Amino acid sequence: MPSRYAQWMYDWEHRLTSVDNNRVVRPLDWGVEWARDWPCRNGTRPGQAVEDPAKFFIDFSRRIVASSDEFFSYKTPTDFRLEKREVRVFSTREVPDQKLEAKVKGTFAEFLRFTAPVKTPYPENNLVNARWFPARGRRAIVLLPHWNADAIAYVSLCKVLNMLGISVLRLTMPYHDIRMPAEISRADYAVSANIGRTLDAVRQGVVDVRCCLDWLQQQGCEKLGIVGTSLGSCYAFIAAAHDPRLRVAAFNHASTYVADVVWHGQSTRHIRQGMESQVTLETLRQSWLAVSPMAYFDKFARWPRKSLIIYAKYDLTFLPELSRNVVEEFERYGLDHKVVVLPCGHYTMGEAPYNYMDGYQLASFLRTAFEG
Repeated sequence: MPSRYAQWMYDWEHRLTSVDNNRVVRPLDWGVEWARDWPCRNGTRPGQAVEDPAKFFIDFSRRIVASSDEFFSYKTPTDFRLEKREVRVFSTREVPDQKLEAKVKGTFAEFLRFTAPVKTPYPENNLVNARWFPARGRRAIVLLPHWNADAIAYVSLCKVLNMLGISVLRLTMPYHDIRMPAEISRADYAVSANIGRTLDAVRQGVVDVRCCLDWLQQQGCEKLGIVGTSLGSCYAFIAAAHDPRLRVAAFNHASTYVADVVWHGQSTRHIRQGMESQVTLETLRQSWLAVSPMAYFDKFARWPRKSLIIYAKYDLTFLPELSRNVVEEFERYGLDHKVVVLPCGHYTMGEAPYNYMDGYQLASFLRTAFEG
């Protein structure tokens, strides 16, 4: 039986999860068409008829893992530019928080914009967006928010890191805030019951990160790192596994396989509901292997870097046992890492006092991690 504290925490998690009442259950869609232009085809033709989509994606994912440097390769954009515009919230809730809307009204910020090397059918999503928080010095990080984060989440953390002399590019992940297609009100296309589109979204997000590193180097930033939360931590890990420039990495929530989070997570029950009658967890795990951190520890270990892993003891979305499996892999590979376990859950990590604990751990780590 859970302790009284644990039950209190679980009840709080359930209340916070139920705030988002506009989740949409969509049926399983293999989305084979999304693989049409991917590298690592190994003999398959674009537009080739697929009789067994599960086998198609399982085989494709294995080829991607074996040749992932090719899959996550890209050409540096030639249209980097900073644009100044009014800050907007881009809330994904059915009823936006009017206090937040009023708080940012009339404020302006600088945003890095460029054309995403990975193209999708959605023009809004193909224009990358990253809010720029410059600081003096040559240390900089790319910050990746959580799934369905609004556009002002983590701004306070960015400003704290600025005070420590660390510049921050807060990247809008694919299908989020200003990149969200008009037909949806949540970032559902980033992770969904569409197998191919979910794979493509991770590829796009990882390549976007690497493009941001190119731009940061053009600004004279020499010491580069990354911070990712929840879904952002998945993107961050895969980016770090494929880019030697990332010498510092912080994973705020960590898990093994994308499929396991979708299958067992509290905030992804609607995705599982749409597909569980047609696919097993193991099939889903192997289909999404190419975008799961567990597949890339050998490549992550290629270059020395310092890592921070933060997870929550009462997490109902990234289950603690999955986070502990990640820690075990860090230990098995002998990687330089620090582990912090907070006494909260997935959503409550964003609430006081746990958000202050989390921010302190991130800031303390990044303050010294670039040294040496």
